[in-house]
Amino acid sequence: MADFLAVEQVFGFLAALGGGLLVGVQRERQKDRHASGEPAGVRTFTVVALIGAIAAHLGASTQWMAGFAVTAMAIAAYLQRADRDPGLTTEAALLATYLLGAFATAAPAFSAALFVVLAALLETKQALHHFTRNVLSERELGDALLLAASVLIVLPLLPDRTFDAYAVLNPRRIWLFAVLVMAINGAGYIALRVFGSRRGLLLAGFFGGFISSTATIASMGQRARETPGVRRTCIAAALLSNVATVVQLGLVLLATAPATLQRLGFPLAAAGVAAIFVGTASAVRGDGAAASDPPRGRPFDLGQAVVFALVVAAATGVAALLRGWMGRGGVVLAATATGFADVHAAAISLAQVNSGADSDSNTFAYALAAAFVANSIMKSIAAGAGGRDYALPLIGGIAVISAVLLGTVWATS
Repeated sequence: MADFLAVEQVFGFLAALGGGLLVGVQRERQKDRHASGEPAGVRTFTVVALIGAIAAHLGASTQWMAGFAVTAMAIAAYLQRADRDPGLTTEAALLATYLLGAFATAAPAFSAALFVVLAALLETKQALHHFTRNVLSERELGDALLLAASVLIVLPLLPDRTFDAYAVLNPRRIWLFAVLVMAINGAGYIALRVFGSRRGLLLAGFFGGFISSTATIASMGQRARETPGVRRTCIAAALLSNVATVVQLGLVLLATAPATLQRLGFPLAAAGVAAIFVGTASAVRGDGAAASDPPRGRPFDLGQAVVFALVVAAATGVAALLRGWMGRGGVVLAATATGFADVHAAAISLAQVNSGADSDSNTFAYALAAAFVANSIMKSIAAGAGGRDYALPLIGGIAVISAVLLGTVWATS
């Protein structure tokens, strides 16, 4: 045990030295970039990081004394050059280096990672200033704050319990759907700004599908309605989100019921190929020259996100009502009702029921196909967020994917 602690302490001191050296090199380079010079360079930052590690090793009283000394040194450095350069970046970085050096004795790996983040943050000064002053608009900043408030303030305050007779309507989960729509739409907007309309939307659509394909389709519909010039690319991105749905279904079955996956492996693969085909075919058509235009408007619309979440909640309630009315005797009907809300939840419940020795694989294959089709109906409803020109081709592509899944399930039964 003592040897392990000794080795851990050595790693902590090495992390402090390496991190201080890294940050110090970055600040040393600043001396050559600014005529006013920097009050601390590579040696000072390395020594301060080492002081933090030694002080943490010696105890709390030493930490307080060393912290006070480093703070006094930072204040003196600031006062000495306040008339030439009133910035506080170097002084703040010096204090952060001391704290990270002390932290390195307890968590060497995490401290080293934070040293890298600090150095990268210091190095990207010009890019960050350009982004905040010339790229980021006040409206985009306001929407970012709105999304942060939705996640960090509103979401935790909502009750995480159901309030209906069928125990399916959960206020926190309903609001989470609205947050997902805003987040996916915001990610698509950022991808638009970084990669351009075509590549940015396609990437946002595919990866957004791993969060929620239905929410991604609604988000892309909002983008298509707001920016008609990228409508076809939005359709392709929405179709590619179905690829993520199929991949997730395969992973869920692999983790919960490998035997069921053996029965449904080929139908899921065929549906995935169909999703890739329709998505790629739509992407090839593209939006022509309009695809290179910068995005217009806002990253997301709060009102549309809330309306979509309420639609999903209403559909979930109707599905629960239907399931309660018809009873649990029919596996296919129960899976269909669950699929309206979440096809992955339907797959998990089916996998649990299908774990028995007397289970009928064909029945459960048709049940999962029914859940998939029910979820496709929900996606088609979500497509209405983009208007008729967005919804019709998207619904056609979703229908092709569902038909391929149903056909292969029937052909392999």
